[in-house]
Amino acid sequence: MTDPIRLGIAGLGTVGAGVVKIVQRQADLLAARCGRPIKVTAVSARSRDKDRGVSLNPYAWEDDPVALARRADVDVFIELMGGSDGPAKAATEAALAAGKHVVTANKAMLAHHGQALALAAEEAGLALRYEAAVAGGIPVIKALHEGLAGNAITRVMGVMNGTCNYILTRMELAGLSYDEAFAEADGLGYLEADPELDVGGIDAGHKLSILASIAFGTQVAFDDMTLEGIGRISIDDIRQAGDLGYKIKLLGVAQMTGRGLEQRMTPCLVPASSPLGQLQGGTNMVVIEGDAVEQIVLRGPGAGEGPTASAVMGDVCDIARGIILPVFGQPASSLKHAPAAMAEAPESYYLRMELLDKPGALAKVATVLGDSGISIDRMRQYDHSGENAPVLIVTHKTTRGDLDAALSALPGTGVMVGDPVALRIVDL
Repeated sequence: MTDPIRLGIAGLGTVGAGVVKIVQRQADLLAARCGRPIKVTAVSARSRDKDRGVSLNPYAWEDDPVALARRADVDVFIELMGGSDGPAKAATEAALAAGKHVVTANKAMLAHHGQALALAAEEAGLALRYEAAVAGGIPVIKALHEGLAGNAITRVMGVMNGTCNYILTRMELAGLSYDEAFAEADGLGYLEADPELDVGGIDAGHKLSILASIAFGTQVAFDDMTLEGIGRISIDDIRQAGDLGYKIKLLGVAQMTGRGLEQRMTPCLVPASSPLGQLQGGTNMVVIEGDAVEQIVLRGPGAGEGPTASAVMGDVCDIARGIILPVFGQPASSLKHAPAAMAEAPESYYLRMELLDKPGALAKVATVLGDSGISIDRMRQYDHSGENAPVLIVTHKTTRGDLDAALSALPGTGVMVGDPVALRIVDL
């Protein structure tokens, strides 16, 4: 058996500790599957004394992750610190400069600096792997890189943030308000230190931008993504969507069009009977459509110690086997920046608004929609006891441009109370 492959792990939170546990628990299995032993030689974290549920005594300690990345007894640097810049980026760059392969779970770093890091890795003949950065334990990166390499990918979509899916599921099943479900998720430790990364769609947007790069052969373009979080979704929206036969999900969609690359991470209505509609709790799901395979659905845990550490170790094993692939599926030097494109394919929309309860209010709204070329499929006014009247409208298929024109004109009617909620209806 050949020499062991030696790991240096920076970041010993939930995932880092999980990687150490797998290496310790599955040493014989890993050696048999990879053709060589895998061992941890050194680690780094902010606190040396914290109880992580696993012994770190056999390993050298580095306070500075950059020093860890440069150690002579490290072959693969595993970056699990997080953050788009700062120590994570500095240590990753140092590892590549020192001739080390890199495995990371850091979607933010890749979404903002993926092109530069890919060029550095490929120029040095090194692996930069990141299965754990997207959808936790689901091997979606490997699927796009390898299993679907013979397909022209036409669309990638999915639910990629377990926290948002948990909140929306709890609102539906327990009848909780958004604030109540948010507080519950926070109490369970599901939210990032900055909750807006989750509920604002940013975390999921990072993941989608990475998948789009692989799928369509473009440079990662997170800054071109349309982002909208779930903060405006109310329990009324959840219930009304259910009455219409839909569920509300924070849905990512990426596709190449004649105008450029369309990327959006927004709340949408999806059929309740569809695989995405049936997805509950913190589970993730990615749907990939290709010209040969048609459609495949990948479902699994999107976060957590075991699933994410499993993804990290899958990358480590490929490196141990000598598998080095282009970072984003084809040489980084060949990736082009695709112009950003807004969604132009006509789709139906769900509109919830609150109107002053006075004669002619609905007629004014209908006139604005009609003037923008939007026809109404269904309209419903809820029971109410106050001065304002809640109204639900489902449109026939229209473009987002026409809808935005109508939304801009609605305040001029003088009957609107607050801003309307507009959600795309995606029929899968």
